[in-house]
Amino acid sequence: MSRPARRRVHPRVHPRVHPRVRPRVRPRVRPRARRPSARARGAAPARRAAAPPPSAGADAALRTLLERDWEWRLREYPILATLVGDPRYDDRWSDVSLEAHDRRGGYYRDLQKRARAIDRRALSPAARMDLDLFLYETGLTVDGLRFHDEMLPLNQMSGIHQEVADLMGLAPRRTAADLENVAARLAAIGTLVDQTIAVLREGAARGLTPPRAIMQMVPGQVAAQIADDPATTPIATMVLADLPAELDGAAGRRVRDAILRATREVVVPAYRRLHACLVDEYLPKTRASLALCVLPDGEAWYAHLVRLMTSRDLAPAAIHETGLAEVARIRAAMLETMRETDHRGDLPSFLSFMRSDARFFLASREQILTAYRDICKRIDPALTRLFRTLPRLPYGVLPVPSYSEKEQTTAYYHPGSAAAGRPGYFYANTYDLASRPTWEMEALAAHEAVPGHHLQIALAQELEDLPPFRRHGHHTAFVEGWGLYAESLGAELGLYRDPYSRFGRLTYEMWRAVRLVVDTGLHAFGWSRERAIAFFEQNAGKAGHDIAVEVDRYIAWPAQALAYKLGELAIRELRDGARRALGDRFDLRDFHDAVLLAGPLPLPILENRVTGWIAAERRRRPARAARA
Repeated sequence: MSRPARRRVHPRVHPRVHPRVRPRVRPRVRPRARRPSARARGAAPARRAAAPPPSAGADAALRTLLERDWEWRLREYPILATLVGDPRYDDRWSDVSLEAHDRRGGYYRDLQKRARAIDRRALSPAARMDLDLFLYETGLTVDGLRFHDEMLPLNQMSGIHQEVADLMGLAPRRTAADLENVAARLAAIGTLVDQTIAVLREGAARGLTPPRAIMQMVPGQVAAQIADDPATTPIATMVLADLPAELDGAAGRRVRDAILRATREVVVPAYRRLHACLVDEYLPKTRASLALCVLPDGEAWYAHLVRLMTSRDLAPAAIHETGLAEVARIRAAMLETMRETDHRGDLPSFLSFMRSDARFFLASREQILTAYRDICKRIDPALTRLFRTLPRLPYGVLPVPSYSEKEQTTAYYHPGSAAAGRPGYFYANTYDLASRPTWEMEALAAHEAVPGHHLQIALAQELEDLPPFRRHGHHTAFVEGWGLYAESLGAELGLYRDPYSRFGRLTYEMWRAVRLVVDTGLHAFGWSRERAIAFFEQNAGKAGHDIAVEVDRYIAWPAQALAYKLGELAIRELRDGARRALGDRFDLRDFHDAVLLAGPLPLPILENRVTGWIAAERRRRPARAARA
């Protein structure tokens, strides 16, 4: 899972920041590959027109608009700037007040008008694609302003109670100036928390609150950030861990003192205020219902989120039926794989066996991390079989931090930044060893690291001829669809060599099919949490704790989980169609370049791009029979 955007008016990037624990192993060096070229732009990556664009002036006008907007985003969203490695705003937070939200809404409406005023016909083909994507994304943002997502700033999956600590571990800490920025950010947390409290109160007054079933977990997460000794808080622990030796002098001691003073005088009191507000005021006002559709304008809100996350206009009933069909198909494949193990019993008994047999579980958290690192190291050299272009940025494997691991999902990926000198990280949850079977590890590593999220996201960041909003973009159906598609490539990379691992991959595919049924069930058809958990248990091999966490995630993030299966089905359909169209001219490595080398795209635009690539391949490579 690559974490989704929380607010609809935020840039389409990965604004969720993730725990920054120093690597326990040196990040592994990824194999070097050729640099992505200009073929990443345009409909057909195999060719790039050498002629001048139709109008250099029109292209320049669009480029100016995009550059100014990107600069505005970096100023408005300092977390974004830190994520992409721009240090200019490392001393501040975004203004999260309702007044700032309204101001940004006005900016996006004006931006949409300015972008629409550009004459698309006068643009070069590459610039047309930039404009089309920009209008698509800005339109989604403007459409989403009516739904007041800003009134729901916290849940058990995301919010300042987790993101502040995450960012503190992420921020640069190589020099005294870096630590001064950290101290300045810590000193400003009181304002950030007070703005959030004001938003919570206004949301409660308007009847816009999250379900109590998920919000009751949040006070404990906030309390985990509080300690009488500031040096023992998760924030200070991460900030002050493993600092460079050159910070041992007077300047380093001075800034350490400032960090501890800000933690003691600002951070801890602010989190105590937030905790008191949640327990005494907010939780009693949260809603008993789970479905988003029960909120004012809820059906339209859910429809908007479906479009935002899947880039499709799909009715909940159609998604639900697709999910049921996929569950039936994958269940048949699971039964076939189960028979390879000589298990004597039905699928429920086999699922119970897979969830409980001691052979499938490791004895310690460190063994889990070591096993994941070993899997990733085995995948790396095999990637060249399937990919022509690989990213240069390395990645590592770290545990989900203790303050969020209980309510956190099985794993997630956080993008790195070459500009900031930060690798990508695959975070594996090591909480509750009995919920971490070995048969799920290969599929999970393929999804979160390579050839999944790290390969796709790091490669997109390195497409230097694309504007920043595309290199750092996040179209969920593309990103998460690619992650699930990447799991299916594991057999070609030397994974899934025993039936238990193959069953594990099917369990993970089933998990994503179940999401189509459960998410729509919860938010469109009135399912209870218990019914959602029961459906999950009947069809997937995941452990009970993981299933409960997953269902609570769908409650917290409506429609986000739909993107995985729907995106994967679209990529798989494009691959099958390209293979049929090209026959012996089809090369999987070229197909992967066609999919990846324009950055993340909405599915309809991806389909147009692949169609153009197929046409270009036909022109470039005559069929074998014709050549004969």
